[in-house]
Amino acid sequence: MKNKQFILLLVLIFSQSIVYGQFNIQKGIWRATLLRDGHELPFGFDIQPNTDGKTYRALAINGAERLAMDTAYVERDSLHIPMKLYDSDLVVSVQNNSMVGVWKKYRSAKDVVTLPFKATFGRFYLFNAANKPANANLTGKWSATFKNVETGKENATVGLFEQQGTKLTGTFLSSTGDYRYLAGDVVGDSLFLACYDGSHAFLFKAKKQEDGTLKGGFWSGISGFQTWTARPNPAASLPDANTLTYLKPGYESVDFSFPDASGKMVSLKDPRFENKVTVVQIMGSWCPNCMDESNFLAPWYLKNRSRGVEVVGLSFEKSDKLTESAPKIRRMTDRMKITYPVLLAGKNDATASKSLPMLNQIMGYPTTIFIDKKGKVRQIHTGFSGPGTGKYYDEFVQEFNQFIDKLCNEK
Repeated sequence: MKNKQFILLLVLIFSQSIVYGQFNIQKGIWRATLLRDGHELPFGFDIQPNTDGKTYRALAINGAERLAMDTAYVERDSLHIPMKLYDSDLVVSVQNNSMVGVWKKYRSAKDVVTLPFKATFGRFYLFNAANKPANANLTGKWSATFKNVETGKENATVGLFEQQGTKLTGTFLSSTGDYRYLAGDVVGDSLFLACYDGSHAFLFKAKKQEDGTLKGGFWSGISGFQTWTARPNPAASLPDANTLTYLKPGYESVDFSFPDASGKMVSLKDPRFENKVTVVQIMGSWCPNCMDESNFLAPWYLKNRSRGVEVVGLSFEKSDKLTESAPKIRRMTDRMKITYPVLLAGKNDATASKSLPMLNQIMGYPTTIFIDKKGKVRQIHTGFSGPGTGKYYDEFVQEFNQFIDKLCNEK
């Protein structure tokens, strides 16, 4: 009798291990959606098994972007698709050609918020399932204004849209950075755009009015909402990004001493920065725009450091305690392959400007400070136009290199 019970127990354990291991996940493109206030926020996932037979590679698809999530893995009866850099995780159950679960966003160890998630394997589309025609062409540049319905605060931006048939891609430029890669459709006279990158979950909807303007709503993250309007404007522009952050009267340079992830204090007075052109990157591991800039700066530094150029990152995190933020900084530098020092400069809140009191303000992440060989600040650039902005990114790279060349050639 005992032998039969033992055998039954083994069968039960074995059968459970088969259930937990039977994640017959279809490889290829999945149509994924998050649900926000009754609205679907769609994006693509390309899921491929890794060679270990246990884990998966997942790429979030936002227009031209293919963004790698952290390694996806099975834990008990759930598939996890994490983005640890942004403290988020997709936790889903898988059955045949469907996934159902939640997107978890960890605001802190005890504060976790969620949105419903589902995905289907098969025909991929974003908003236009029925292939309805577009009755408007939105290609071009737009003056766009977002309004916080609770505070009434407005934010002027520049919309950049490119439409091919019913397919729409683009982004918004703002004084503190761009809205990264957006993709969607024009259905009838209405615009639909979305993106998901593990941090951002953006959904834009708008209807073209009789006067040619756009009016709609913008849902962001777990609970953010703004209204927005836009009008066609080929001359739309933003304030000069080199004038928004500046040194207070009486200052010619910046000075700081902050710890790196190991606790070692680093200062601009250290020998590694002496008589060198130095780029100071004000950033945060939580900031996708900062990661776009790091994707540019990290390989650029390896190619240019022999010219007498240094880069140092000042990371403003959710916590100014090194024990809490050092793992995030390490995770960021490992993922982005950053070899220049990244220091914990403070918290990314209203107190951030106190860490660099010689500046009038820290209004955006990233902000980039250019320092010449003599230690004088020569330029401060607020925000960053990432690769999702197309020619604006190319112009930034060109201007960045030209300015560094000028500083390097000075004696």
